Amino acid sequence: MAKSSEPLLAPTFLFRFSVPCLYRRSIWTGSGARLEPRFQLPSFGELENRPLFAEVRAAWNRQGLSFWVRVQKKKKTVWCRETRVEESDGLNIWINTRDTKNIHRATRYCHRFVFLPFGGGRKASLPVARWVPVGRAQEISTAVAPTKLKVLSEARSDGYLLESHIPAEALTGFDVDEHPNLGFTYAVVDRELGWQTFGIGPEFPFQDDPSLWGTLELAKA
Repeated sequence: MAKSSEPLLAPTFLFRFSVPCLYRRSIWTGSGARLEPRFQLPSFGELENRPLFAEVRAAWNRQGLSFWVRVQKKKKTVWCRETRVEESDGLNIWINTRDTKNIHRATRYCHRFVFLPFGGGRKASLPVARWVPVGRAQEISTAVAPTKLKVLSEARSDGYLLESHIPAEALTGFDVDEHPNLGFTYAVVDRELGWQTFGIGPEFPFQDDPSLWGTLELAKA
């Protein structure tokens, strides 16, 4: 019998990934986050030769966290629905303000946010920002009104540019002095191109399990 060349465990499942998130004095204005390339976050899916189609950047200060995403390589129209945000193309962010790795069900410190480049408004042409409860949570974090989240987007010939901001008040337990490390993962979801994730892919239940998230280190100013 021929031996399979497939690994028994995905390489990304064997590690706990921790990366710095750089401080920025200004992380959101009326024109967005405007984060430079030095704020780029990795996608460890490269360890499994998963395709990369998005560049993701992040920055923090005491007012919260901002993200910048550039999706490329698309040939089909972006699929976004304001009424179906969890199924739409866009950026999903998971944050645990306590960075605990020994729990498998979310606490009130665990959060999920979804940002869509389009899908909002009468013509479905506006970006969308939503707080979404983490699945199977033992405690649900305080719901966040969409108006408290910030999002801007711009269509590009091969994809889109998406910028978003999560204010500190939307993150239960956000305290950079006492807890400078955040449990963190992201997924850029696309019906055409697949999932680009921070760590493990959708074959594992990371969407509902905080123990499978990585760590975002809030680097000091």
